[in-house]
Amino acid sequence: MTSVIGSVEQTSVASRPAAADLRRPRGQLIRRHPRLVIGGGLVVLLLFVAIFAPLLTHYDPIVGDIENSLDPPSAAHWLGTDDQGRDVMARVLYGARVSLSVAAISVTIGVVVGVTMGLAAGYAGGTTDLLLMRVIDALLAFPGLLLAISITAALGAQLQNAMIAIGIVAIPVYARLTRAQILALKEREFVTAARAIGVAPIFIALRHLLPNMANALIVQATLTTAFAILQEAVLSFLGLGAQPPTPSWGQDINYNQRYITNLVWWGTVGPGLAIFIAVFAFNFLGDALRDWLDPQFRRRG
Repeated sequence: MTSVIGSVEQTSVASRPAAADLRRPRGQLIRRHPRLVIGGGLVVLLLFVAIFAPLLTHYDPIVGDIENSLDPPSAAHWLGTDDQGRDVMARVLYGARVSLSVAAISVTIGVVVGVTMGLAAGYAGGTTDLLLMRVIDALLAFPGLLLAISITAALGAQLQNAMIAIGIVAIPVYARLTRAQILALKEREFVTAARAIGVAPIFIALRHLLPNMANALIVQATLTTAFAILQEAVLSFLGLGAQPPTPSWGQDINYNQRYITNLVWWGTVGPGLAIFIAVFAFNFLGDALRDWLDPQFRRRG
């Protein structure tokens, strides 16, 4: 039992510097990891906008004033209005709720199903590994966006179905990542020692293997969130995501693109900038987390 504890403690050494960084003074953390602070700040700002959208604007995102239709940006309407007199800024703020909720639920589906399949395939091996990986290969045979469009079209053009479709597309990424991590970890000394003293496989997987690959899963979840936001925007643009009059960035770009030729650009610029900022924020945070959680990078730093 002592050898098992000692081995497990050795595997957790790499994660201690990251925890130690959190205990550093705030100014030192900003100096050492400015990208992490910037990326985290942008994500927190997006969450703040999504949660407190009703407090950030007094305009209704669904009901507009037809007399003020297609007004250009002004002090009253920072991003102008659409052809129904709805404030574009209000729809952008409320649209953050749709995009972030779709991203959160779809990533959760991908993580839960993908990690479970990867754990089973990597640890059990043999026929289980062969069958599960063939299912993953079948999902990877289709381009991600085309698969999401096909699933959503088959299930019906609804926001809930878009969440399921994007989650299914994310499953292979987590399954293959988890399987690769398990294959590298399951022959380590602490796993061998745990098996020798009779620890059940399920407890080995949950208590010893999963914690040792948590860093990789956290980084991948952050990057996949950016991809999910972009996919939701594409599905909504094609009419397969959120349905009118629900505020949605992709849907609003599609709806307002008809007026671009008349130089009414603000209806598409607002949602487009929102998509850019959201995708950039999560990608930036994912890259920063990858560097921060990498022991070799920390030693070089």
